[in-house]
Amino acid sequence: MAGFIPEDKISEIKNAADIVDIVSEAVLLKKTGKNFSGLCPFHTEKTPSFTVSPDKQIFYCFGCGSGGNVFSFLMKQEGLSFPETARRLAKRYGIDLPIKRLSPDQKKKIGERESLLDINRRAMDFFYQALCRGKAGQAARSYLERRGVSQKTIDDFKLGYASDSWDRLLKYLTNQQISPAVIEKSGLILPRKNKSGYYDRFRNRIVFPIIDTNMQVIGFGGRVLDDSLPKYLNSPETPVYNKGRSLYGIQQAKDKCRSTGTVYIVEGYLDLLALYQHGIENCVATLGTALTSDHVRLLTRYAGRMVLVYDSDEAGIRSAQRCISTFWREHIDFRRQDVFSEDKADTHILVLPAGHDPDSFVFEHGPEAFMEAASNSPGIITFLMNRAVDKHGLSTEGKIHIISELQQSLAAINDRVAQALYVKQLSEKIGIAESTILERIRSISTKSSKIGYPGLPTNTLRSGLQTRDEKNTVLAADKGPAGILAGNRVERQIIAMMIQFPDILPDIRKYNVLKLFSDNTLKGIGESILDFNPTSADQVSELMSGIDDGPTHALIASLAMGNESWNRKGCLRLIGKFVESGRKLRDGGLLESQIKDAEKRNDHKLLLKLLSKKQKMAENSEKQKMALLNEV
Repeated sequence: MAGFIPEDKISEIKNAADIVDIVSEAVLLKKTGKNFSGLCPFHTEKTPSFTVSPDKQIFYCFGCGSGGNVFSFLMKQEGLSFPETARRLAKRYGIDLPIKRLSPDQKKKIGERESLLDINRRAMDFFYQALCRGKAGQAARSYLERRGVSQKTIDDFKLGYASDSWDRLLKYLTNQQISPAVIEKSGLILPRKNKSGYYDRFRNRIVFPIIDTNMQVIGFGGRVLDDSLPKYLNSPETPVYNKGRSLYGIQQAKDKCRSTGTVYIVEGYLDLLALYQHGIENCVATLGTALTSDHVRLLTRYAGRMVLVYDSDEAGIRSAQRCISTFWREHIDFRRQDVFSEDKADTHILVLPAGHDPDSFVFEHGPEAFMEAASNSPGIITFLMNRAVDKHGLSTEGKIHIISELQQSLAAINDRVAQALYVKQLSEKIGIAESTILERIRSISTKSSKIGYPGLPTNTLRSGLQTRDEKNTVLAADKGPAGILAGNRVERQIIAMMIQFPDILPDIRKYNVLKLFSDNTLKGIGESILDFNPTSADQVSELMSGIDDGPTHALIASLAMGNESWNRKGCLRLIGKFVESGRKLRDGGLLESQIKDAEKRNDHKLLLKLLSKKQKMAENSEKQKMALLNEV
């Protein structure tokens, strides 16, 4: 698994890295006994099933079966190779790694991502210097000053300026011996139509570097200094940048989001900077796209309460409406008994007064007014109800339009009780019978489940007791994600015993227990445990470091996470039963077959020999059983 990174360095990294610290940067963890729990970052869930053990330095999700150590987590979370993960952790904890030759495939796989991140970092520095020191950046500095952006904000977010030149950035990067073909993959340059070369993508624009939670520059946004179009220009999708999974300002906001429990979501770079500059640092901005499920899952790691901040114009209202089904699927948990009122749903829509966006509002009215408006902001459904009533009125035709406009959003609520409460609220607001509204909603839901209505959960209005997360857990138990529950139940129990109570390992060797295993994966893990020879149950993370297989990590984590109270007496009883049944199955089955065959052929001499052998086997089995019982 280590490849070209020395084992002693892997051990040093593992000993320095704390899995709780690493995981808590991606998952909002809460202390639960001696472990920590949170919402799994690897599958959609609303009830926490993701567990981190600080003692064993492992994680495991009881919902989807993902598990492993700190290396496994980062590899799965960030899509990194093991060497990339090791280097990142080594850099974080100040551990020097020796440089060794890489194979061509390793260089290609590892090199491309790191090259693009390096190019982006160089470009950010180039744009920043052009804004702060270059003569050409004077116009950009004046523009930001007029917009009220301070030098501190410029420095904190590394704002920059792309000059009105076709190839200034291109020349800067190629002068540093970077190939134009590689720069093109970063999205910073484009090929000329006549194929005579390349030109800069960003020209005469304020540049906003997009930085991820690991402080890596993954892309850029650019805004013109006048009213020319397009007003905003963003990096294209690249191997390191995906706008549906990225949020502007997340690197600055994540700690404040975690400490306050709230995140404000805006739509523009300058809106975010204005809030940040007024002390509202727990805010992020989408990047020219509607809020996605990935965005919501990312933010859920840092904050429980989300406030979507929109302009008061029609475009802002449409943006808010597009987010409804995403939030019902990913964030709002109406299965908790305390979340039956919208005030506790923790997702709110703040539409600012007419003529204002977050930028203008906070500069004109101040941060206190913004915070007050946010605290009074309605939940999603109440917002849509109020909006529909204001838009259509309460005439007969207006009520018809209101129900038509709200039916899809109400149908998207996948909890029957919560849905009934909102239907009652709408019924009282517009004076239409609840049964009439429910009939319309269920009609929509039935159609959507048959044709796959866009944005609507297929299990909408399902009345069964088993929730989606509960179903995932049942499937995990039945099928064993990544092979986690594959194999014989007793064999799994023995491996768990070996991990959690390593004092029993000499007895595992003595009685050749693993030779009787039928499941090769479990047998391989058992052999790895014997080779590693741990002296403590807390060494499970080190055990994983020597095994080059992600699914096996998850299997080991699932077996190590148990809280069984092992003792030598109980372990020997388990071994005794397993050895006895295993040898009977292995040897007795074959012997019985031979005896039957001898009887059919009337081979009395062979039959007597086989029966004698059977008697000796029974005596040996009894002796071994008694030996085990005596040890107990």
